[in-house]
Amino acid sequence: MTKVSVDDTCIACGTCVEICPDVFELEGDIASVKNGADLSLDEKIIEAAEACPVESIHYEK
Repeated sequence: MTKVSVDDTCIACGTCVEICPDVFELEGDIASVKNGADLSLDEKIIEAAEACPVESIHYEK
């Protein structure tokens, strides 16, 4: 099962939402994974994780 998470180092820059809005959303001052998100979007999730300036996104397949 694929796991995607955002830790509390997130600075809410919004890059992950711009890259993969089907999976990530901003809630106040932190990004999060949407409930029911399509976690099969591997390439976009990895792209978002790699683009995160503070490496807050963790992805495990």
